[in-house]
Amino acid sequence: MSDTQQRPPGYTPDEPYEVPSGRQATAWVGFVFFGAIMLLMMGSFQAIEGFVALFKDGYYLVAEDGLVLTIDYTAWGWTHLFLGLVAVAVGLGILLGQMWARVLGIVIAVLSALANIAFLPAYPVWCTIVIAMDILIIYALAVHGREVRSR
Repeated sequence: MSDTQQRPPGYTPDEPYEVPSGRQATAWVGFVFFGAIMLLMMGSFQAIEGFVALFKDGYYLVAEDGLVLTIDYTAWGWTHLFLGLVAVAVGLGILLGQMWARVLGIVIAVLSALANIAFLPAYPVWCTIVIAMDILIIYALAVHGREVRSR
């Protein structure tokens, strides 16, 4: 059978309704799952950006001295790779409804945005896209994150 329920005619997304497990939830829980999936994608993008920085220094638009922080691309590669792998793990934790993952997801998204702001001169379009994803993730987890709980 299906776990779907009929909603009353005047239903709004902010109005709680009973889910089959007996918990209260609103339609905003979908936005939290969207944030978790975006965190998984952002982590994958960060890891790709890290691998490119590690293995192909000449790919980026400016030399290392043209970046906001004058660090070689190997260090940037490891930074992006670490952020990406942690973001993927945290995204999976959010999908499982873990509180620690919500908190760490916000922290990782903030750190990712700051790292990409500093890396902006090297790859402006890609970094801008990742920063926009980070903002969506922070909003989803901070505003509506409490609706996803572990069972």
